[in-house]
Amino acid sequence: MSSHNNEHTSIHVGQIEIHPDANIRRPDMDALPVLATRNLVLFPGVPMPINIEREVTLSTARLAQETGVPVGVFCQLDPSDDNPDLNRLNQYGVVAHVLKVFDLPDGSHAAFLHATDRVKITGPATGETNGAFPMRCSAETERDVKPRKNDRGFANTMAAIQEMIKTLQSHSDGNQEFMMLQIPDDADPRVALNFLCTQLPVALAAKMRMIGEGNMKERARILLEALAEREQMMQVTEKIKSNAKANFEQQQRRAFLQNQLAAVRQELYGDEDEDIATLRRKAEETAFTESAQKHFAHELEKLTRLSQQSPEYNVQYSYLETLLSLPWGVVSPLQKNFGQATKILDNAHYGLRKVKERVLEQIAVMINNPSGKSPILCLVGPPGVGKTSLGAAIASALGRRYERVSLGGLHDEAEIRGHRRTYIGAMPGRIMEAMRRAGTTNPVLLLDEVDKIGADFKGDPSAALLEVLDPEQNCHFHDNYIDVDYDLSKVLFIATANTLSTLSQPLLDRMEIIELSGYLLEEKVEIARGHIIPRLLKEYNVDRQQLSLSRDAIAAIIDRYTGESGVRQLEKALAAVVRKSVLNKLQCNKFPSRIAPSHLDSILGVPRYTRERYEGNDFAGVVTGLAWTAAGGEILFIEAALTRSKGEKLTLTGNLGNVMKESAAIAMQYVKAHAEEYGIEPALFDSYQLHLHVPEGAIPKDGPSAGITMATAIVSAFTQRRIAPRLAMTGEITLRGKVMPVGGIKEKILAAKRAGITDIILSEENRKDIADIEKQYLDGLVFHHVNTVKEVFDIALLPELVPNPIVLKATEKEENNTEKC
Repeated sequence: MSSHNNEHTSIHVGQIEIHPDANIRRPDMDALPVLATRNLVLFPGVPMPINIEREVTLSTARLAQETGVPVGVFCQLDPSDDNPDLNRLNQYGVVAHVLKVFDLPDGSHAAFLHATDRVKITGPATGETNGAFPMRCSAETERDVKPRKNDRGFANTMAAIQEMIKTLQSHSDGNQEFMMLQIPDDADPRVALNFLCTQLPVALAAKMRMIGEGNMKERARILLEALAEREQMMQVTEKIKSNAKANFEQQQRRAFLQNQLAAVRQELYGDEDEDIATLRRKAEETAFTESAQKHFAHELEKLTRLSQQSPEYNVQYSYLETLLSLPWGVVSPLQKNFGQATKILDNAHYGLRKVKERVLEQIAVMINNPSGKSPILCLVGPPGVGKTSLGAAIASALGRRYERVSLGGLHDEAEIRGHRRTYIGAMPGRIMEAMRRAGTTNPVLLLDEVDKIGADFKGDPSAALLEVLDPEQNCHFHDNYIDVDYDLSKVLFIATANTLSTLSQPLLDRMEIIELSGYLLEEKVEIARGHIIPRLLKEYNVDRQQLSLSRDAIAAIIDRYTGESGVRQLEKALAAVVRKSVLNKLQCNKFPSRIAPSHLDSILGVPRYTRERYEGNDFAGVVTGLAWTAAGGEILFIEAALTRSKGEKLTLTGNLGNVMKESAAIAMQYVKAHAEEYGIEPALFDSYQLHLHVPEGAIPKDGPSAGITMATAIVSAFTQRRIAPRLAMTGEITLRGKVMPVGGIKEKILAAKRAGITDIILSEENRKDIADIEKQYLDGLVFHHVNTVKEVFDIALLPELVPNPIVLKATEKEENNTEKC
């Protein structure tokens, strides 16, 4: 191994001038002692004082000074490493002479080194080693490729470095890292480069790259890049400091102005408004969402700038009070006793097995997964069947707060989404008002009479409900008055409706329909005995010994004084009986304590309803049909009569709608096309006019359900055949004679039972509807499922004729010819 002579120049470090000693031992490159530095990289020809912290470094430096043995100075790859080995040192370093080791007054130590050659570690020591040095290595000298003295590129790079140093000194703002560097103008640029590479505070990784680069021109370029990066960092730091200072000054200015404003307000109005302080205190106790909290703080800031005498002050204050009154993050606990929930539903409502089953399913799901999304339930049924009260029972079963939102007759879209605060008298929509009253984020909200919503020039409220009733959207419900998103996803919405015909399809798609049909007479009797009568007796303070009603009396009231599928009119009639009892008690008149059917005429007056009942089969052309109405099922009679005429052959009366008129025309055309098949002389259609009538003409009627009933009435009228006793039917007809299914089967079955019907003809496709109805509704009924009108005629038309049948004749001329014969 060999070494080479370095050019040494007197260099100033601070105010100390160093003159390297030339009489120093040559280094042993096969067993070079190693002195590891944490974050210092030395370059050839540079004298440098270093701080010594570790004992191993101190012992190496002292021994090197005493023996005059040069050491290899290598920087650690990891400055935090306390015991580095050769593998954890940078492979490039310098050979340095330890000129002096200092013991400082504070107990620390330092050493003065002078670097000579640049070397590279090749591996562990291979030569004869002296055990006194803790660590040695095998190294080889790396020659620097020096630029020519007149190399313009190197000179320009060094000039750029000098300019960059001046720029950094101007940005250092008192930082001594750049202020202490003084390079003589006559110094060799190559020596100056190594000095700057050692002294300048650039990144340690950049210094390691520079010591590893043998081409000094490239080393200068790396230094320039590192200085440029340092300049950019200093500019960014200055910009951050400048912005922080500007923000701080702006905050101070705002704070000063606010203090001045507060002083002015105090001078004018006294101490700070107690209401504002109350709002601040309540806001700290409210679990706002992040966006709501920012919004509230912004709006409260507006309030503080308003005069108490300003009309806007009260508007702003009311708005902030509304925000605070909403339940932010307030959740009521779920009642997890499933048996108790079942008991509550059974006590609140009699019957409704399928409805209760669906509700219990939902309760079970919510108990199993409280954080899941709730479906939107829609209870559909005639008035008085308990839709609204069922919503309250569901809330009680869940242990949640209950609020009812009435939507009947609603026309203004702002009633759902609220009014914007720019309007006078603005207020939140009904949904947010219900949430405020409930006081929790997970109540049960009943949207009552959702089918009674209207639309006009003010908007369509049902369209506004699309956002409310969509579990995917209502987590960000935006009320125009509240003006901040509110989460409705935890709310269990229950809608009620009498009919689905007025609801839009998008709204129907968002809801799960649960149908509530009417009650049987026996069910109404049990509801009256178990629910209505006890409540009325308690309400009117009447003792049970003073008044009671027999089952027959209750049944008579239902039959003669009510005409509904629900029990609302029944409750009114029973209330009238109890009031009569109280009145007669105060007047000291005699009044039966046990009400029987014979007492009803004197208590309730003449029966109000004569229920449609089966009227027999003594007339041809009169057939019993089944119809569905919003109030439940009803029976209706289709009457067909023939008169001689040569004019219009089909007359329809009874306030029929277009669909029902079309059914009559289809039935007539089918019978004409198959007249001979059913024993009807075709010539009779030219000689007689058919008149179809549906009684109670004051009531509008429409729908396809009477198709087969009309066809049967027509055939019965033309053939004078009797109709099977206690038979009713419902179904749509086609020109091919196919019987199509219809809806409202359960309601129609209840109407048939009330009227005393025993046999019902239905389409074969309605068989699935029968299978879905509870057995108690089907007792005493026989169902005939048909596919064609011919099957209907085979069941409905008996072979014998009615008493005193009408003799139908084709024409007068044919009659005279028959007599002559």
